[in-house]
Amino acid sequence: MRSFSDSVAAVTGAGSGIGRALALQLAEAGADLALADLSEAGLAETVGLIAARSPERRVTTTVLDVADEAAVYAWADAVVAEHGRVDLVINNAGVALSGLVSGLSLADYRWIMDINFWGVVYGTKAFLPHLEVTGGHVVNLSSVFGITAQPLMSGYNASKYAVRGFTESLRQDLELTGSRVSATCVHPGGIKTNIAQSARMDASVAAATGHADAASTKEFERTFITTADTAAAQILKAVRRNKRRVLVGPDAKLYDVMVRLAPVGYQRVITGVVKARSNRKGASASAPQEPAAARSATTTSSRS
Repeated sequence: MRSFSDSVAAVTGAGSGIGRALALQLAEAGADLALADLSEAGLAETVGLIAARSPERRVTTTVLDVADEAAVYAWADAVVAEHGRVDLVINNAGVALSGLVSGLSLADYRWIMDINFWGVVYGTKAFLPHLEVTGGHVVNLSSVFGITAQPLMSGYNASKYAVRGFTESLRQDLELTGSRVSATCVHPGGIKTNIAQSARMDASVAAATGHADAASTKEFERTFITTADTAAAQILKAVRRNKRRVLVGPDAKLYDVMVRLAPVGYQRVITGVVKARSNRKGASASAPQEPAAARSATTTSSRS
């Protein structure tokens, strides 16, 4: 797809974050939109933003659980019925999960795989016949955690590695058979979205690291250095150039280089960093605390 003008794009997870940014930029580029998200309120907000910036674009919305196979297939058919065609499908919806393997339940693993992996498979399979008609494009969101493994992230890693393998094989299938459809796999690094706030965090994280859930989330969010708007722009640029994959953000590129240079050793490095952070937190927690009044005064002073 060299241009998005007069095309129809279907985007999941469009109620916030990267999905919303993609919807806004696609509308500005001239695309009509079929948007899906589990949050009706989030979808409504996205539609309002599009109406303010690109009022001429046609937008349809569906409250959708991407883990529901029948619902995803029904949505794909509805998109074509309502818009007459579909040219671009972006399987963006996803969730996060952290915890030790020993702490996470099988239900936890099923939950994240149903959304992050099966949601991508359903979205790809449901739209593929329609994309063959137009010569369209599939974009599947993996993660930097589809390139590197991380402690405490086995469920998320498993789902995002699976998306990577599925999408890379899909691209090869399409080329092998001379299909009119192409595919791109996206590996975002830390993106400033609300995924960490909505993540499931097992109690085993605090047991292993000494962090409370809120503290763990806050520290993790400090590593998010790329905005959703920047991520969306890079993704759409990759589609225009028919890239096989796109690394979003400098941290994603750094991790990619690290894995290439030290495909085994990088694991020790990352585990060592997590251990060092945990030890610092533990030392801080065990140190004598200032009286509350003194802490308050210090905080006020630093803010001024």
